[in-house]
Amino acid sequence: MKIHRLWEGKAPGALGDEPEDIPTLTEVSDSKATGSQPAFIVCPGGGYGGLADYEGKPAADFLETLGIKGFVLKYRLGPRYHHPAMVNDINRAVRFVRSHASDLNVDPTRIGVLGFSAGGHLTSTAVTYFDAGDNTNPDPVEKVSSRPDQGVLLYPVITMGPLGHGGSRENLLGKNPTQRQIDALSSERNVSLQTPPCFMVHGVDDAVVPIQNSLMFGTALAEHKIKFELHAIEHGPHGFAMAAPGSPEDWRGLCERWLRSHGFA
Repeated sequence: MKIHRLWEGKAPGALGDEPEDIPTLTEVSDSKATGSQPAFIVCPGGGYGGLADYEGKPAADFLETLGIKGFVLKYRLGPRYHHPAMVNDINRAVRFVRSHASDLNVDPTRIGVLGFSAGGHLTSTAVTYFDAGDNTNPDPVEKVSSRPDQGVLLYPVITMGPLGHGGSRENLLGKNPTQRQIDALSSERNVSLQTPPCFMVHGVDDAVVPIQNSLMFGTALAEHKIKFELHAIEHGPHGFAMAAPGSPEDWRGLCERWLRSHGFA
């Protein structure tokens, strides 16, 4: 595994030089394969206050079995950091992989993001908040687009409203966010015609992040005629991560079929 620092110097808004101040991207693959592979950036969950290990490397390892290069993002967390640090980190991660595509043996037109829970919210932010890059920026990474080409969201936090997850909202926006901040970070409000295709899985009986989060995002995607697939699992507790093979919440086969249909595997 190789760890890439997303910025050579301090990240924008960094409060120090400790590990928690330095967003990184871990290149999980030890493959010697050549040619341009699709790639996915994995965003572990943890309520924007931690990073769940079981939602990081195991997901990247699964992607590797499909011929997709996996990277795990270590993004900045609350309560030390709030928005926009987290979205800056995921946008930079997409730009980093795209700008270094030839060195990483990655296809710059096939870069996806995958996230669980609060990492799913960060994924939903990545597919709704992006730009084409800034050609005038002296940093070559900032010249390229931060738009992902695919999104995979597992039991994601989507809204910052009443049906969202209070801990994620506080870590992302602080204790007393304004309604404007809540609306701005409620991803169901920010889907556009440029949002990429998305695959979602959510447990109907999720007691931590209600399934309405995925339903609202799916509705917004449908209204904008964005291709998506949403699997509502009758019994799927929050945090099932990679799930046991053959279990009701085992989403890997469904996701593999989706990715293959979109030329990602």
